[in-house]
Amino acid sequence: MIRYTFIVAAVAAALLAVASRAVAQAVPATPLFQTLLQDPLYRKAKAAALAFQRKSWEQGIVGTAFLEAGDDETVIALARASLIYPTKDGLVAGVGGATADPLMFGESLWHAADVTKDPALRKAADTMLDYTLNKAPRAADGTIFHTGQTIWSDSFNTSPPFLAYAGKYDQAVQQIEGHWKRLWDPQAKLIAHQWNEAANRFSSKTPWGGGNGWAAAGITRVIRYLPADHQADRDKLIAHLKDLLDGCIAHQRADGLFNDTVNDPKSFVETDTGQMLAYSIYESVRGGWLDKSYLTAADKMRAAARGKVDDAGFVQGVATAPTFDKPGVSPEGQAFFLMMEAAHAKLVQETR
Repeated sequence: MIRYTFIVAAVAAALLAVASRAVAQAVPATPLFQTLLQDPLYRKAKAAALAFQRKSWEQGIVGTAFLEAGDDETVIALARASLIYPTKDGLVAGVGGATADPLMFGESLWHAADVTKDPALRKAADTMLDYTLNKAPRAADGTIFHTGQTIWSDSFNTSPPFLAYAGKYDQAVQQIEGHWKRLWDPQAKLIAHQWNEAANRFSSKTPWGGGNGWAAAGITRVIRYLPADHQADRDKLIAHLKDLLDGCIAHQRADGLFNDTVNDPKSFVETDTGQMLAYSIYESVRGGWLDKSYLTAADKMRAAARGKVDDAGFVQGVATAPTFDKPGVSPEGQAFFLMMEAAHAKLVQETR
């Protein structure tokens, strides 16, 4: 075991050294990112996001936040830094979390490899894609397990957006459909949190706010990435997204936020669900597959979330890491604040 750990560490160090020696590229700030940086609240939230110690999925969603903002410089830095933590399967950003969690970094990693042409990043991205397509543990119908033989709401945002970003459109849709058929609760009109494939039953039927947010965000990006010749798939996913958003918005509180268990007003009030849904609505209205009438709910979510950012830039009141069972702060709470702001800025820029 000691020898294995030494070898993995040595290989990771070598890869990072290659990446660090790669010819530095000037990465110009995009107009979108320049606009975002004019907002002091965004700048504080970005700094707070980078201040966290992060596990695999947290590194992934923070990377996605900067990818959505057009902040390539930070995306590339996160990708190169992640090379030092490979799993035994060669997946980078492999610190803690479930089996599928490193896949949340897939979009950022793929993008960084494309932009830099860095061979170490290209190898890491190709390894992650090969794992996702061929090696990740999965059910008989191909749906990738989150951990063990269970399927979680979080995984709407792991393999599907990565596969679609890498051009594997059919496989991305397959993953969404596999998760949807197990986790969508037509009675509650919400996503249940966990399914046990071996037992053929829910491990948790609770409609966790964060899980519904993960699902909405993941489905939104897959719709965005699908090309025109996948219109039937787009229509199917758009219908899923509308059902999910409608189910959640039916439980939106007067203050714009949601309860941690979406349909249970006795559960604690939580900030991140609103950010996740607002991001999905802004992106979907911008993309033209969601009616502008949804902006009323999204704007209330955004206003409430902006009011939760403290003087140091931390978004307060999200389901707190690492247990997610009470309000506090988390890297994903920071990430979705940044994603919400980026999506809102894009929508404003494109509708002026």
